[in-house]
Parts: sequence; C-alpha cells; structure tokens
Amino acid sequence: MAEYDLTLRMISSLDRQLVFPLLEFVSMKKVYKAEDMLNAKFELLSKTDMIDFTGELYKQIHNTDDLPAEFEKRNQEVFQKLEDCEQKTEHIREVIENPEVVGSLRQDKLQNMKLLRDNYQCTPEMVLELYNYGQLQYSCGNYGGCADMLFHFGILSTDPELTLSAMWGKLASEILLGNWEVAYEDMNKLKDTIEKTHFKTPSEQLQQLSWLLHWSLFVFFNHPKGRDGIVDTFMHPRYINTIQNACPWILRYLTAAVVTNRRRRNIMQDLVKIIEQVSYTYRDPVTEFIEALYVDFDFDRAASKLEQCEDVLERDFFLTGAVDDFVENARFFFAEVYCRIHKRIDMPGLAKRLNMKQEEAEKWIVKLIRDTRMDAKIDFKDNTVIMNPSYNPIYQQVIERTKTLVFRSQVLKGAIDKRESSASKKEDQKQEQRYRGGNNSGNKQQQKGGRRQPEAVAVGSAQ
Repeated sequence: MAEYDLTLRMISSLDRQLVFPLLEFVSMKKVYKAEDMLNAKFELLSKTDMIDFTGELYKQIHNTDDLPAEFEKRNQEVFQKLEDCEQKTEHIREVIENPEVVGSLRQDKLQNMKLLRDNYQCTPEMVLELYNYGQLQYSCGNYGGCADMLFHFGILSTDPELTLSAMWGKLASEILLGNWEVAYEDMNKLKDTIEKTHFKTPSEQLQQLSWLLHWSLFVFFNHPKGRDGIVDTFMHPRYINTIQNACPWILRYLTAAVVTNRRRRNIMQDLVKIIEQVSYTYRDPVTEFIEALYVDFDFDRAASKLEQCEDVLERDFFLTGAVDDFVENARFFFAEVYCRIHKRIDMPGLAKRLNMKQEEAEKWIVKLIRDTRMDAKIDFKDNTVIMNPSYNPIYQQVIERTKTLVFRSQVLKGAIDKRESSASKKEDQKQEQRYRGGNNSGNKQQQKGGRRQPEAVAVGSAQ
C-alpha cells in the first residue's frame, strides 16, 4: 500500500522535527525498506543540532560502535552556543519572569518595549536573542524551553515577520510535546494571524495556508474537538481553494472527518461536489468510496473501496486510530443509500458487500433500523429486509423548498438597500465636490478682479 502513503507528499509542508514521527510510523508499519528509512531519518536530522540522536542513527546505518570525530566537535559547538545564548538572555529572562513585570505588561507592544527599556534596561536586541535561543532549543530537541522562549518573544516583539515565525515554532513545539489544548489555541491564533496578514504575493499566502492545513492535522486528530474543528476549518472556501490548488491529498482527511462525525452528515453533499472537482488530480480508496457511493451509485465498487480503506487507514499516521470509527460509519452511509434505492434487500448480499458475517450483519441491520427509525421490516423466512418507502406529499415538498425564501429575500433586500444607500452617498459627495469647486473658482475670480482695481486706480491717478 505504499502507493497510497502520503508521507512523501507532505514532507515539503512540514518542519523536519514534525516529519520524524511520520517516518517512525511508516518504519513501524514496514511501508518502505528498513534500510531506506534509516537513511531518511539520518538525512532528516543531520541538519539539526540533535547530535546524540543522529549519532545513534549513524551507528545503526554503518553497523559500528564508533563515531567520527566531527560528531564530538559538533557536540561541543552546540554546547558552546547554548552557553552563549543563556548568557545573552539571562538579564531579560530574569526581568520577564518577574511577576511585577508580567502584571505591568499591556497589549501595546511598543509601550511594553518602552517600559522594559526605561525601567529595566532591556533592548530590542535582547528580545531578538530570545528568538535565537528558542530556535537553538528547538534544533536541539528541547521543545519545552523553545516554547517558553518563543512565547515571551511573541509578547514583546514588534517585528511581524519574526512574530509569525515564532508562532510557527511554538505550535511545532507544543505538537511535539503533545500539549494538545495549548496547541489547539496556538493553531487558532496562527490561523487568525495568517488570515489578517497581507503577504507580498498570493503564492506566499497560499504556501502559509497549505502549511497550516498540514500542521493542523496533528492537532485535529488528537484533540477532543478535532473532528468538528477540521470540518469547520477545511470546509471554509479559503481552505477548499488551497486544497484544490496546492494539496489535494488533504481531501483524504477531510473525508475521513466527515464520515466519522455522523453529526455533520449534512456536509456530505458539499463534500461529494469537492471530491468530484478534485478527482482528476487526486484520488485514493477513501475518496473513491464516497464517489462510488454518492456519484455513481456503484455499490460493488463502493464495497471494494471500503475494504481497501481499512488497509489505507491502518498505514496512515493521522488516521490509524480512527479505522474502526470510519468503517462503522462508512457502513452506515452505505446501508442508508442502499436502502433508499432498493425496496427489497437480500441480507446475505448486503452482508457480503459490508464485509461482515451474516449473523453479525443481521444484528447490525436490526440495530440500524431501530436507531434510524427506518420504515422497514425484516422477513426472516426469506432472509430479506422490506423497505416501505415514504414520500412527502407535494405540498410538504413545496414547503421544504420554499421555507428559506423569506430569509433569502430579506438578505437580498438588505443588500440592495445597502448598495443604493452607498450609491446615493457617492452621488451626494460628487455634488458637494462640484459645489465646492464652483465656489472656489468664483472666489478666485473675485480675488483676481479685486487685485486689478488698485492697478486701474493707480494708472488713472498717474494720468
């Protein structure tokens, strides 16, 4: 199932340390060769300051107990950098850890910087050292220290680019620490900051949004509110456009979130449209299951794809814990559509399509009918389910389709009134400008005429 593994596609949108758990997972699942995975881990971490861990990987790759001298040299260099950063940030760390100073800080960063400079001799250069120290801590794998340094830097810094970079670093640190509540808050703050920031080019904004989609997967699939959060976020037009243009494989996770969250089943039709639009650039068994079920109504193909989904999800870092939920809810959606189309259902045939034993399928169908209150009965003699289709009367269908017309009409009327009022304001402003322009020209002519009169008097007197 390496063909459906998304690790290689996602690497470019993740930080090095965030990629490492993915490589560990696919190594455990034996998706790729063990030798290739060791080399990939070593290449990944060799550009960080995690010297001891990189050294252990080197020993495994080369089957040796000895390390080259360069590892010891780099280790000493890193320790020296840490000592230098500790000395450079010692004063400002003592200041910002003082409860009195913390209580006197306000929302205005310029005012905070002035307070620290005037009263505690803290300069902007010292604040920048907090950022550098946080970066070094992150590179060494000390994510707790990194999160603290970047948190303080974010409060004090007036540089928007470095502040945004610090927010990314803090989010990565909280993810790697497994602090999902804090990570959820940091992710939402970062999301708001990106949406409010005016980037130099559209491609830069697209890149930031693509990174956010990938990084948020760590949070959404580990936070209690993640299933709802991923649907609310990813279904927003801004992020749907990002998925379609930059990272269509993210659609797997949106599909899994919608399927496993039965309370959000009203989103399914919108999801089906998106899957249809993206199908020419990306598809996998998860999206193909939805396409076969809701677009083609090909139940045999949908059953085959559902069976493949189990293997795909088992080997997916983010979805491996949701396999049972996905299969259970996917069977529910399958049975719902199947029962809606057929009047008489053969239970052995349905059990085969759902990849269930007949006895298990019978119990499951009985529970489904009871939970969903379907108008159906089971004929145990013929071993079939008989559906009693219920059709809404015509007048009820008219009511259902027109019940939102009043609200929509009010919204349209409000939009028209707003446009007319803005147009009338612009017209009034134009007339006022014309009136002022006419008065100004008349005043200028009077001023010119008033200046000429003394000259005429002077000439007459000279004559």
